[in-house]
Amino acid sequence: MAAVEIQPSVLPAPEPVRPKDRIHNLDMLRGWAILGILAVNAISFAWPFQLTMADLPPPGSDTQADLIGLWITDVFFADKFRTLFTMLFGVSIFLVGGERFDEQRGPLLTRRLMWLGLFGILHGLIWYGDILLHYAYCGLLMMLMRSWKPKRLLWVGGGITLLWGVIAVLGYWAMANMPPEFEAQMQAGQPASDPAAIAAAIELYRAGGLAPFIENAKVLATFQLMVSPFLIPITVPLMMLGLGLFKSGYLHGKAPLWTYLTVVAIGGANLIAFAVLRWQDIMAGEADPTNGLAAAAGGMAFLITLFYASVLILLVRFGLQPLTAWLVPVGRMAFTNYLTQTLIMVTLYYAPWGPTWFGQHDPVQMWTVVVAIWAAQLIWSPLWLSRFSMGPLEWAWRCLTYGRMVPISRG
Repeated sequence: MAAVEIQPSVLPAPEPVRPKDRIHNLDMLRGWAILGILAVNAISFAWPFQLTMADLPPPGSDTQADLIGLWITDVFFADKFRTLFTMLFGVSIFLVGGERFDEQRGPLLTRRLMWLGLFGILHGLIWYGDILLHYAYCGLLMMLMRSWKPKRLLWVGGGITLLWGVIAVLGYWAMANMPPEFEAQMQAGQPASDPAAIAAAIELYRAGGLAPFIENAKVLATFQLMVSPFLIPITVPLMMLGLGLFKSGYLHGKAPLWTYLTVVAIGGANLIAFAVLRWQDIMAGEADPTNGLAAAAGGMAFLITLFYASVLILLVRFGLQPLTAWLVPVGRMAFTNYLTQTLIMVTLYYAPWGPTWFGQHDPVQMWTVVVAIWAAQLIWSPLWLSRFSMGPLEWAWRCLTYGRMVPISRG
């Protein structure tokens, strides 16, 4: 009998996801995250690095409207939307790369992350707050866990995230209740508490020419060397948690109803408590009527993130998808919208071709700029996607990842 030659199966080459195959809930949540991130990043564009690192408000932010603006940012936005975007990035690691030993999609994912890192370096040269480079090397680590089962991802990623939350709560409370003399020693000599240092930094960013970008590059180097590496143990578990929620069906809206209601109840209670305590804290000025409870409540920000996500998912699950549809185009163009937020803010605040508002805007004025950019992105995202299948920078990133020209026209 003649031997039968068995031909190896030929798998189709990986292709970019088609618009009709996209997952509504992921684009919805990604759009929500990318809009919220701007509200937190605004102060990093408008004021020196020292204020951001010390978590201090801009000088002179003492009107009632300014205090309300600070309260809204702290309670509803700070650490909530970056957390959500990080979780969704963990999902994308699996969607692009497939299982860990996928011989076709694995190398594709590696190229995608390498190009993301290059985008991050270029982005960081104009604004030190870039997160893309950090996501690139955290994504390379997350690749190793992308084939884990949902329960393992949830227990490990969720457990580490909860542990960091508890540590943050205890740390914030301890810092708020330290003896006055010890607090004075810690603050002594800190650049953030030195008005002369703040004024010098503002002058550099308003100097025009290459001066603001040279200063930005110095801050970028400090951030990448002294801050970003220490965020890896926070970022990677959040990516694991996000992928676990995806694989378990939670982000699809397919988990048992009681799980969503439980998360909404716990996260909502934390949000209400933080809002009340933080309001008392901000309105009291330098005094702390909450004895550190306001700061401690902020340590569980990821619970508020899950609250937001659960509410949006439940709206879709109960047939109220039109209420969330406005977020989807923004999410489909998240990469483009994130980078154009930077281009707009840099132009407005310290680029020599802009009005150079750096160091001048109070919280109300910054909120005005943020809302205007939100409106622009909510308008241009669906307009662009009515003609094209993806955002312009998404298209460039995919072309580089796949090593060929990817169609962008809807036709």
